Amino acid sequence: MGPVIKPVVWTKRALKDLNKISVFNSKTIGKKKALEIAHNVIDAPKILENSNYDFKNIGSIDESFSHLKQEYRKIFYDNYKITYRNGKTKIYITRVFDTRQYPGKNK
Repeated sequence: MGPVIKPVVWTKRALKDLNKISVFNSKTIGKKKALEIAHNVIDAPKILENSNYDFKNIGSIDESFSHLKQEYRKIFYDNYKITYRNGKTKIYITRVFDTRQYPGKNK
């Protein structure tokens, strides 16, 4: 049996994180580039839906969330850390973090 394919779903918190990043990027590098980055960040986790890969082995454990009951993993797109967890029927994108910020903000 091959890897289980689950859809990727973005949580409200992750979308809020992405919106904050987009607003900041719009002010600093322009709306067009900010929109391009946002689309790329949204597309990056789609690899987790790819049947050629086992999503349980993509990325690494995100130690920032080790205090929580569930295991959270992370993948990166450029300077952005995308944190996700495995649900029963879906993969949840839970947070998006610009790694150029202070790491303490990622909690």
